[in-house]
Amino acid sequence: MDKYDQKIMALLQDDGRMSISQLAREVSLSRSAVTERLKRLEEQHIISGYHARLGTAQQPPIRAYFELFYQVARCEQYAEQLRLLPEVQLCHSISGQTDMLVYVEVADMARLESLRREIENLPNITMVKTHMVLSELINRKF
Repeated sequence: MDKYDQKIMALLQDDGRMSISQLAREVSLSRSAVTERLKRLEEQHIISGYHARLGTAQQPPIRAYFELFYQVARCEQYAEQLRLLPEVQLCHSISGQTDMLVYVEVADMARLESLRREIENLPNITMVKTHMVLSELINRKF
């Protein structure tokens, strides 16, 4: 096995789907020379196959709204604490029985649960309601 074989194998380890033409250009050999080298490396079981390396697909975030109900404090006080949580994307002071509406994006349900507990443990929080986003029908802002 010489430097050309080693370079061919290194290139194939990085991209097992690289064409023979591309390999030939990369190692400065003819297509037929690269084809012969690949055939020999396969026959000697130095190359035992070509495989797909699967990455971890990025799952879309889990999205939810928390309705916050509290006593005594003001929205600005909670907003300062919520700003420290990277999953909190939006925070609105709203009218009605709900004091604050908080939009979050998390990687998984375990993080959603722990984030909810963190928020529930803020001083004077009396209740947190969770609303899971099932689908997005209109998005004009994002």
